[in-house]
Amino acid sequence: MYAIIKTGGKQLRVEAGEAIYIEKLSAEAGEKVTFDEIVLVGGEKTVIGAPFVKGATVTGTVEKQGREKKVVTFKYKAKKHSHTKQGHRQPYTKVVIDAINA
Repeated sequence: MYAIIKTGGKQLRVEAGEAIYIEKLSAEAGEKVTFDEIVLVGGEKTVIGAPFVKGATVTGTVEKQGREKKVVTFKYKAKKHSHTKQGHRQPYTKVVIDAINA
């Protein structure tokens, strides 16, 4: 059984026991989180939501909070002695999916 959930402005396909990296949530490591915006539940019988599946939830446990590798942007203007260098590290939350309740 699998589900497609909506979180952080993105849609992700998840299965029980799978670890996913999503946009940062305000939850500490070890806490339980519940996703209630389920777009689709698949398996023996597929249920498609309009826009979400009623009564379906996905539960998971927060494993850790972290930040991704640094992304460097470098802007350069030729012959002008002008350049800017900027770095960014996006925060994320690692969640292990426990169950899909449909």
